[in-house]
Amino acid sequence: MEHVGDVTNEMELTFDSHSSNEAFARVTVAAFMTQLNPTVEEVADVKTAVSEAVTNAIIHGYENRRRKVHIRAWTEGKSLYLEVSDEGVGIPDIRKAMEPLFTTRPELERSGMGFSFMEAFMDELEVESEPGRGTTVRMRKEVGRGRDLWTTQSL
Repeated sequence: MEHVGDVTNEMELTFDSHSSNEAFARVTVAAFMTQLNPTVEEVADVKTAVSEAVTNAIIHGYENRRRKVHIRAWTEGKSLYLEVSDEGVGIPDIRKAMEPLFTTRPELERSGMGFSFMEAFMDELEVESEPGRGTTVRMRKEVGRGRDLWTTQSL
């Protein structure tokens, strides 16, 4: 994901790949993005995308083994950038993994919609992975567009 401006603010978060930490990660990123004055919908979108990326790392990347999940977030202008990474099993075929309804863990009743949700709720999504070395999910969300539209329409 190409950076277009100067990084305004940045944070990094590392936590155990325990399912209870998914909510912690989601709320932490939501708190970080408040500096951009997001709409309620934008916060909900980002929380959903973070939740999906972290859950993928825990369930698929680490197959529920206790390791570390890393989140890096930064702002540039009105854009929020996120990287969620693990050092897990990796994804052999990223294109296949990103297909709606594809899951490697059907026994866990996984919907296979994680990447589809991330794509739907964020403005950009990139996935980089190497089998045996892990996966990094990069996302960008332009914040404030909904508010600008509302302001223009209400004039």
